[in-house]
Amino acid sequence: MTSQPRLGLKANWKQFTLLILVNAFVGGMVGQERSILPELAVHTFKLAAQSAIFSFIVVFGLTKAFSNFFAGALAQRIGRKNLLVVGWLFGIPVPFLLMFAPSWGWIIAANVLLGINQGLAWSSTVVMKMDLVDGKHRGLAMGLNEFAGYLTLGLVAFLTGFIAQEYGLRPYPFYLGIGMAFLGLLLSVFFVRDTQKQMTLAAKETTINRLKSPIWETTWKHRILGSVTQAGFINNLNDGMLWGILPVILSTKGFTLTQIASIVAIYPIVWGISQLGTGILADKLPKKLLLFWGMFGQGLAIIGLIFATNVLEFIGISILLGIGTALVYPTFLATIADHTHPLDRAKSIGVFRLWRDGGYAVGAILTGILVDWFNIQAAISFIGGLTLMSALVIWIRMMWQKS
Repeated sequence: MTSQPRLGLKANWKQFTLLILVNAFVGGMVGQERSILPELAVHTFKLAAQSAIFSFIVVFGLTKAFSNFFAGALAQRIGRKNLLVVGWLFGIPVPFLLMFAPSWGWIIAANVLLGINQGLAWSSTVVMKMDLVDGKHRGLAMGLNEFAGYLTLGLVAFLTGFIAQEYGLRPYPFYLGIGMAFLGLLLSVFFVRDTQKQMTLAAKETTINRLKSPIWETTWKHRILGSVTQAGFINNLNDGMLWGILPVILSTKGFTLTQIASIVAIYPIVWGISQLGTGILADKLPKKLLLFWGMFGQGLAIIGLIFATNVLEFIGISILLGIGTALVYPTFLATIADHTHPLDRAKSIGVFRLWRDGGYAVGAILTGILVDWFNIQAAISFIGGLTLMSALVIWIRMMWQKS
């Protein structure tokens, strides 16, 4: 093995594959609670108000958002691998807290730790993959990364729902989380290698200028980076709504827990699998088109929830949501990488992910308030409309951009 760093997917395929596996476990950590926590809130802890049920999503979203932000600076300071290991250390207690929580406060504490785990571990795998590949394969790299994370999230969401249906809400569904947490930590400690050398090499070869203010330019000022950031925020805002509200809607329709788990899981599974294709498209097609149609499709699907009545209709909506999200997710990160200097990339990705995952919290708060004050249909209509407006912002701001 040569000690000289090289860029490219082919040259670094072993480490790249390992990072995909690690990120699959990261995604699975969220999947363990995705189908059953709203049920746990209602049936175990007797929470009635939607705003109370959504509290765990708010805490998760805020914690993950700020962890993303600090992950960018920490990746430069302590190294990518060390950041990944620290992220897993925060994830280890999560399934145990979910299994044995005597009160809802423990569930909130578990989601604080889960948010830190996701912010640090997922961010580090994203940045490490960007370090390893060249500019021609960034969309594919991010498609593979997000495919692994969200496919596993969906599969684990289905499995935990099935286990809960057969054996109860606790403790058995969370055994999956224990296994994933320890496997992720062991792989990260003993097999993952840091990518600092590849980042340094890329910095020498790039022609992209440094950002004067990565925070402000990524947030809004830069036409491309700002467009991506607002779309990421709205994307996770609607996902925060779906996370909490979709199981509730399906439960009111009289569906079984297995049916609910299946419908809830289809969305991230389609989202995950589709990114194998959409990641490649992000390397070949204008990125503004993928971003526009992805957000537009999500908006239509969300509004369709108001009119759905049976299992097949909800499955169709879940598939459309998955495809729409798959169009934008790898494209978000590939676009940021295309327009940032390697030395700015970790910080810019951290700022983007701060806003994107802050959308979870805002979406959960908005949905809880709208449902408690009005009804579920009002929440769906409002957030579906926001998603359509986000697509319009992308089209206008990126209209004359080549990317």
